[in-house]
Amino acid sequence: MGVIKEIIQNSAIGPLSNGYKSLVLSLFLSIVCTLVIMFILLMIYGFSMNIQFGY
Repeated sequence: MGVIKEIIQNSAIGPLSNGYKSLVLSLFLSIVCTLVIMFILLMIYGFSMNIQFGY
C-alpha cells in the first residue's frame, strides 16, 4: 500500500485533492475492469463469433 501511495504522490494527480484522486482512480479502475471483462468474454465466445474486418 505504501508503494501505491508513493506512486500517486509522485504522479500528476499528486497535488490534487482526495476527491479528484478518487475520481481519477475510479475512472482508471472502471476502464481496466471493462477491458478485463471484454477479454474474458472474447476468450469464452470468440471461437463461435463471426468477426469480420474491413468496410
